[in-house]
Amino acid sequence: MREEEAHYDIAVIGGGLAGTCAAIAAARLGRRVALVNNRPVLGGNASSEIRVWVCGASAHGVHRWARETGIMGELYTENQYRNPEGNPYYWDQVVLDAVRAEPNIDLYLNTDVREVDASGPEDSREVHSCTGWMMGSERRITFHARQFLDCTGDGLLGHLAGARHRVGRESRAEFDEPWAPDEADGALLGSTILFHTKDTGRPVKFVAPAHAKDLSDTPILRNRVLRTGDNGCDYWWIEWGGELDTVHDNERIRDELQSVIMGIWDHIKNSGRFPDAANLTLEWVGSLPGKREYRRFLGDYVLTQRDILQQRQFEDRIAFGGWSVDLHPVQGMYADEPGARQRYADGIFHIPLRSLYSANVTNLHFAGRNISATHIAFGATRVMATCATLGEAAGTAAALCVAEGLTPRQLATERPELVRRTLLRQDASVIGLVDEDPGNLARTARVTASSWLTRLGAEPTEDAPGAPYPLTRDLAVLLPVDPALDTVDLLVHGAPDGRSRELTVELWGTGHPENAVPVDRLLTTTVTVPPGGPHWVTARLDHHPDTPGNAILTVRACADTALVLLPERAHGVLALRRKAEGDAAVDHDIPEEDGQLVLEWQARGLRRQTFAFRAAPRTAAFHPERAVGGYQRPYGGPQMWSSASRGDAQWLRLDWDDERELTEIRLVFDDDVDEYLNNLHRHRTPYEVMPELVRDYRVQSRDAAGAWHTLLTVTDNRRRHRVHALSAADGGPVRTGALRLVVDATHGARHAHVIAFKAYGA
Repeated sequence: MREEEAHYDIAVIGGGLAGTCAAIAAARLGRRVALVNNRPVLGGNASSEIRVWVCGASAHGVHRWARETGIMGELYTENQYRNPEGNPYYWDQVVLDAVRAEPNIDLYLNTDVREVDASGPEDSREVHSCTGWMMGSERRITFHARQFLDCTGDGLLGHLAGARHRVGRESRAEFDEPWAPDEADGALLGSTILFHTKDTGRPVKFVAPAHAKDLSDTPILRNRVLRTGDNGCDYWWIEWGGELDTVHDNERIRDELQSVIMGIWDHIKNSGRFPDAANLTLEWVGSLPGKREYRRFLGDYVLTQRDILQQRQFEDRIAFGGWSVDLHPVQGMYADEPGARQRYADGIFHIPLRSLYSANVTNLHFAGRNISATHIAFGATRVMATCATLGEAAGTAAALCVAEGLTPRQLATERPELVRRTLLRQDASVIGLVDEDPGNLARTARVTASSWLTRLGAEPTEDAPGAPYPLTRDLAVLLPVDPALDTVDLLVHGAPDGRSRELTVELWGTGHPENAVPVDRLLTTTVTVPPGGPHWVTARLDHHPDTPGNAILTVRACADTALVLLPERAHGVLALRRKAEGDAAVDHDIPEEDGQLVLEWQARGLRRQTFAFRAAPRTAAFHPERAVGGYQRPYGGPQMWSSASRGDAQWLRLDWDDERELTEIRLVFDDDVDEYLNNLHRHRTPYEVMPELVRDYRVQSRDAAGAWHTLLTVTDNRRRHRVHALSAADGGPVRTGALRLVVDATHGARHAHVIAFKAYGA
């Protein structure tokens, strides 16, 4: 055995997506980081060893404009480009390459941390080091660091350090949670093993092993649906262990899950009820249970069910989620009730920094499924894309703690603006935070552009005439209102019976700026639709809100009439339809609770399409100033600059009253966060790169004589967030009174979109 000592600024224990993003975030802020993982591959439950798809705030497309940005966003879009078929082994390489691209990270795979050196009283402990055994290499490595991050999922590092935690469910009374049990207990969400099948093109037999479960002895055949077309995460409900200890009983749980998988496959292949399975064979069966739940640490704040469903906007919010409060019966696959109970908020929900550090260990952050949340709230925060954003936030906070000499609590309570500004500078997944960084000199500049979009509308063309979309259900259009909405013209097919129809048109508010569903009815009007057509009809609204925001125009169902659906997107606009009877918004196997607006009003199936409309007056929603000091993602409007012209190069310009010394610019381009992505097989878009993303661009500075000089040229860009160092010919900062970003091409969109144009000095 070889004994080693390793010294770092930050030690991140656990290489799932939370730990991976934490390590990358801290490394990009200049900290030396050890990323320690007890498996041979990164990604945790998302890795090729377990193969759970990466879910997040989009919730399979339920929420609008909700896909994660920051490091998780980079992983999503890079995987979309390199791995459009969703190969799990290619996904492993996407994650590994992201870590290896950071010179400040040392990666330790196959290294199981089992010992922690910590000291101090129970209320104020400090971690000094942790020690891991590198399997296969016979190396015992002790990691010394100033800040530690427990991203293990099970929370072993924090547990060994003496961090307070809980296992199981809180009582209903403790946090006033409607879904909690009357009495606290140790019940957990169980673990799952998945399997993949393959069509061989010829008949393949299956001889069941001796340990295969006889499904006739279980409730599975009467309570769960088996389909030959299902694969991988379609069988998420193969879950067990919630009544056990999911860590200490891990081997027993694995054996039970594998016996059920063999029993399911035996039933599909040999029961005679699935003749279309004749050519199928098992291609892969997992050998590791994918755990859902174990320890949850106690931070300075415990996130609750009401926080999530009421979308509480914390002052120290550092990430967002959008997954439902998703809880499973404790008996798992053997339960008589459905495999899950789910409840969605009206939009995304926020997570505070105070839930990401220990209340009693002074240098311990955590991220992933072990954050400070109740069992009920954990049901929404536990999915991996959300865990990844928490990792980026925790890694950022840990790096700032090292740089500023602060404890996590001091950072959260005394310097919260430092965390907010850093996360926004990194384009992390936060919503509703405006860029107020004094270091961003663009905020003091005058902002102009070659053109900007002032007209909200979408009309048929010869190439795209559109098609009638019957008003057999309520339909709607979400519109940015900036500064007003006086009228909206709709293109409507009238009745064929020669009689006019009266359409009921309503205008609704969305409740929160991050929401995209009708919550508050503002007004109701009617319009007359002549027979035949289509005809342009006008809804008079005279809506003049005090502040810009989104509004939703709903058109009530009306027999024998139809709107016109166009096969193109109108910027900042969404088409919605009310759920029809029999529709399942997410999963046909999970009953949907009543009163969930994001399920009642669906965008899926209408994305990248628009009902024909014309809005007046002109809009300021795409003014060039939206790209400076803004929110960096849709929030009560699109929050970006869009050019009006569809032709030659378009530009966005910053002018100062006097010369500035500039050393860095940061650009954030539109990569359509409304497009739901997934790392594996659940969803594929037709685009390897989002059409709205800027492909080719130049950055120029103006000299004292007024001439423009190109500082850098980029072609074939595939990144949303680009960071460029600036230097003059002598190696010093660039001195200029003006900068110009010239967009030469996009990946297909006809307008240039820029979300943020930032400039920083020495």
